[in-house]
Amino acid sequence: MTQDTSNTVNSWTIEKDDNNIAWLHFNAANVSANLLSQAAIRELDDILITFEKQPPQALVILSDKKDSFIFGADIKEFTALETRQQALDFLHNGHALMNRLAALPCPTVSMVHGACLGGGTELSLACDYIVASDDRKTKIGLPEIKLGIFPGYGGTARSIERCGPLAAMNAMLTGSALPARIAKKILLIDEMVPLRQLKSAAENYALTAPKRKKLPLLARLVNVAILRPLVASQMRRQVASKAKAEHYPAPYALIELWVKHGGNRKQMLEHEALTVAKLATSETAKNLVRVFFLQENLKSQGKQIDFNVEHVHVIGGGIMGGDIASWCAIQGYSVSVQDQDPARLAQTIKRAQYSFKKKFKRDRRAIRDANDRLLADHRGAGLHRADIVIEAIFEDVTVKRALYESIEPKMKPGAILATNTSSIKLEDLSSSLKNPGRLVGLHFFNPVALMPLVEIIRGNETDEKVVQQALAFGKNIGKLPLAVKSSPGFLVNRILMPYILEAVTMAGEGIPPEVIDKAATDYGMPMGPIELADTVGLDICKNVANILSGALNIPLPDNLKQLSDSKLGKKTGEGFYRYKNKKPIKNKSAGYPNADEVQHRLVLRLLNEAAACLREGIVDNQDLIDAGVIFGTGFAPFRGGPMEYIKSEGADKLCQTLDTLKSRFGERFTKDAGWAMIE
Repeated sequence: MTQDTSNTVNSWTIEKDDNNIAWLHFNAANVSANLLSQAAIRELDDILITFEKQPPQALVILSDKKDSFIFGADIKEFTALETRQQALDFLHNGHALMNRLAALPCPTVSMVHGACLGGGTELSLACDYIVASDDRKTKIGLPEIKLGIFPGYGGTARSIERCGPLAAMNAMLTGSALPARIAKKILLIDEMVPLRQLKSAAENYALTAPKRKKLPLLARLVNVAILRPLVASQMRRQVASKAKAEHYPAPYALIELWVKHGGNRKQMLEHEALTVAKLATSETAKNLVRVFFLQENLKSQGKQIDFNVEHVHVIGGGIMGGDIASWCAIQGYSVSVQDQDPARLAQTIKRAQYSFKKKFKRDRRAIRDANDRLLADHRGAGLHRADIVIEAIFEDVTVKRALYESIEPKMKPGAILATNTSSIKLEDLSSSLKNPGRLVGLHFFNPVALMPLVEIIRGNETDEKVVQQALAFGKNIGKLPLAVKSSPGFLVNRILMPYILEAVTMAGEGIPPEVIDKAATDYGMPMGPIELADTVGLDICKNVANILSGALNIPLPDNLKQLSDSKLGKKTGEGFYRYKNKKPIKNKSAGYPNADEVQHRLVLRLLNEAAACLREGIVDNQDLIDAGVIFGTGFAPFRGGPMEYIKSEGADKLCQTLDTLKSRFGERFTKDAGWAMIE
């Protein structure tokens, strides 16, 4: 194989072999992952023009990055698009490239190993064939919907032609990154082989150019004009169960595009660009792109130091402790979980089986390996060899302090002690330790497998190296780590609790829980605060609220003070709602004359507490407040976070509403001085 140095450019390198196959290597300079930037598109377009004039026998596109193909377009360029015309020009550049690639007069093969997402998948779809490795790191998908748009480089029409409407639309509407096995099953790729055979498979497709199989009859029938509206109505219902059109217009626009133009590739490509250009300049897309960068910011917090953990020891086999242990085992760590009750440990291991099966599906080897990594440890033998010990027992200062005093002499000298406390200040716990600098907060959220955030709590005595190690551990177990100052409730519970307490207060005033929850979901919350309180457990809410009420002077509603042990929420079958099959029974006809005021009371309590956290420096900046609240509570992502919402709505306007609420409902709506710091 010889390298054609005359065609070597910044990102792309061409090699020709003895069969005159052009192997086109993508290796973007000075970055760890390939992005399909506008510069990379221009370079590739120039190469394809030369291939139009002098076609090779075949073209194979591959990546020189380790364990990744192409992550997609450069989202930083996306943020620079201010007008619809700018967005349209941006998209037309991508369309021109993909059309040129698709029209080349020789077989074209995309050779995929590692992450192939967004524009990387659209580039692959423009090729005649896609072959991929069966490696676990190989993921293929079209995740643009998560940024408030949908595929804009021709991916809509080409994915539907390749997979059929049902599979392609599902992939685009969910934005899922599919393992190669699933991608092969839905016909998104042509072949899946072991990595060692990938080059040979690509070469075989390049030289033989086999005829691609027709889609099954059912898949072709679904794309018939008379059937598209019927199928689309079902798609809309499924989307509506997760996202409202006024909050997230992209999935509905994608469905409409398919209904109107699904039978005509030219029209679909043309209207794809027009629709995505419109979506790309919307507030929703701008805020969702902002959320993407907030996520990247959190990931970077765990990259300052290497922290190689060989063994994790979890103390507490309850739901949180058990789920933390199984999550760490899923992520590849050796884990022991300790509890004084053997029966509870048995339940912990049983629940872990469910977690493993849910994560690994039918991959029996992965399930077996995760089981091998998780050990029920009644006597605490794993404590001695643990690099990090995670305490996840109930919220009681005295009990936690006694535990620390008993286990510290048994811990390795350099081991970290991490507490999963949700509200207790570290300073109230660390005095029982001879080395208080080793104590750090590692606050997970329930359910552990679904909530991406973990708060890393820095106490006054916590060593900075320990904080950085905890941040690295959070990143290494696949979570988004957020450094937070030790303070009652830390960041997320501190901001969330006044919002929940206001909801409970309104319920005590006689406002129907259904009205309160609807006000929140209409704003964009994933779940209403009343249902959330029931789900968490009203006893737990009361316990956290008691801790915060004393420290932050937050009054406790009377109806929370007077809890009945038989009405603690979902776990007892009744709280504010009654539950049947673990689902709340709601009165759909419940109403209230001033629903806007209900929403204002909820949202302003949350925003006011966020402003207080900014003033107190609970995290380093207001972007981190937005990140913490979005990833820790599910706060409406399309609004960009509480701080961004304040800026977009106008602080003065919101403060006027706050003053009105104070005049009606009292001092809890007093404007915090932190509002003046929002910029």
